[in-house]
Amino acid sequence: MSTRRTEAVLFDLDGTLIDSAPDLGAAADQMRTERGLPSLPLARYRPMAGAGARGMLGVAFGITPEAPDFPVLREEFFVKYESRMLLNTQVFEGVAELVEALKASGLQWGVVTNKSERFTVPLTRAMALFESARAIVSGDTTPHAKPHPEPLFEAARRLGVAPEHCVYVGDDERDMMAGRAAGMRTVAATYGYMGEQAEVARWEADAAIASPMELLQWLKQA
Repeated sequence: MSTRRTEAVLFDLDGTLIDSAPDLGAAADQMRTERGLPSLPLARYRPMAGAGARGMLGVAFGITPEAPDFPVLREEFFVKYESRMLLNTQVFEGVAELVEALKASGLQWGVVTNKSERFTVPLTRAMALFESARAIVSGDTTPHAKPHPEPLFEAARRLGVAPEHCVYVGDDERDMMAGRAAGMRTVAATYGYMGEQAEVARWEADAAIASPMELLQWLKQA
């Protein structure tokens, strides 16, 4: 177990801090029904919510980013999601308590997401949870997105903390890859979208948590 001191905790957004699956799924499902296709249940969309437009359009239409009409469908999805992204999105149970505990411990915290600023900025400004976040880095804040480490380096710079003194928490293998590449310790959030079906043991995370508050116990031990 590492004994490096922790000065900051960084989090992925969708599937780690917030449950945005209902609004992401509804946007894609609206595209289906407008084309005369039957509606799909949220349970079909939820496991792929962490993959954003790629995941939602894959469920709704079985389409991949390589398809010629994917860019047009993606923009249509973005417009629909943008109009409803705060209707049913909620903070995961236990996250608000976790953030308060981190602050009480003197730890800074922030967000590193692949969601573009087009959505991240209005969403985080509208939710009280993020008022105390010291850094919010989106997928297009830097020239690279995860699994590249640059967004994590940018967050560390904004916090004024060396990357090796940061912990990164996420619910996708790409989060663990980015965290390792940045020299951060990584924690897999198995309560997120990919937890049940993913082979989390293969992600090579430093720890896995089944609920947000489990992170506190790990931080104390680590």
